[in-house]
Amino acid sequence: MTGSHIGSFQLIAQDHQARRGRLVTAHGTIETPVFMAVGTKATVKAMSPHELKMIGTQVVLGNTYHLHLRPGEDIIAHLGGLHRFMGWDGPILTDSGGFQVFSLASLRSITEEGVEFRSHIDGAKYFLSPEISMNIQMKLGSDIIMAFDECLPYPATEQQIKQNMELTFRWLLRSQKAMTRPESLLFGIAQGGMDYGLRVKSIEQICSIDLPGYALGGFSVGEPISLMYHLLYRVAPVMPQHKPRYLMGVGTPLDLIIAIDAGLDMFDCVMPTRVARNGTLFTWKGRISIKKERYRNDPQPLDPDCACYTCRHFSRAYLRHLFLSNEILSARLNSYHNLYFYMDLMRQARAAIEEGRWATFRDHCRLTLTKNDENG
Repeated sequence: MTGSHIGSFQLIAQDHQARRGRLVTAHGTIETPVFMAVGTKATVKAMSPHELKMIGTQVVLGNTYHLHLRPGEDIIAHLGGLHRFMGWDGPILTDSGGFQVFSLASLRSITEEGVEFRSHIDGAKYFLSPEISMNIQMKLGSDIIMAFDECLPYPATEQQIKQNMELTFRWLLRSQKAMTRPESLLFGIAQGGMDYGLRVKSIEQICSIDLPGYALGGFSVGEPISLMYHLLYRVAPVMPQHKPRYLMGVGTPLDLIIAIDAGLDMFDCVMPTRVARNGTLFTWKGRISIKKERYRNDPQPLDPDCACYTCRHFSRAYLRHLFLSNEILSARLNSYHNLYFYMDLMRQARAAIEEGRWATFRDHCRLTLTKNDENG
């Protein structure tokens, strides 16, 4: 790739703690801060790859656990890898499966070797280890591969957190050893629960291994939101300055603004598409619940300040009608808007950091993004 080698990360600008960067992958350059659309089963729900491109999506996520179960990594590899399989030519990040295994607590058992679990589909037994997870992700052809880790729920005891950290670190060493695909970038995941000292220790431990990037795992697992914010501000600056910093599985538009303000670069969450299917839509004047009676005759666009296809073509009344009629188009138009909103939020954040007006933009977002149905 001209200009920079795969895996290089360049900090272009910094305003307060907020960072504007550029990460080079085998399938293109990622401009950060970035929100990555979650395509768990090789599809972002209700969205085509073309539509994702149209709204400015840079990275799509796939999930090791789900794709291993169905259709299987060998089938995907036989069909040319995950990019070709799902018709997406941009960067792909795959999660290691650790979080899904965490969410299957009643169906799994963890040992030093790995995790044995039963499929949520048919109850069949499977086994995932750092080596197996890396092998699956390499067969998928991921641009960014996440190390296999153990995710803890909240609350957890100090002993549980320490055991979790040590196991995650040992699994990272095994993940690194199993990596044989040079064009894939391995990211390590720091844990440490909600304890500041243990978080810092885990970050230092994980970041002692020289990798193309590092992630914070184990947030948004049931802890109070104020505690998450407080910790992010304290631990993000501890992460390496010249490597991308990825906050996994978070969150709302306001969560992203806070995380960028703390010094983080990369984000993913199912929230924009999940709540879209439930009729909750993000706007620059706060959240809207489109099912509400007040929108029955409303001719206005969903968000007058939004340039997406949904807002340019349809009224709130029509979107409410589609939702209450349980029409497929409801999920499509709502998902399109919410993902566009997230991508636009990131575009504006990048511009604000570059232009030295981050604090003003951050404060504006704090005021507007916390409202609910204010413009109804």
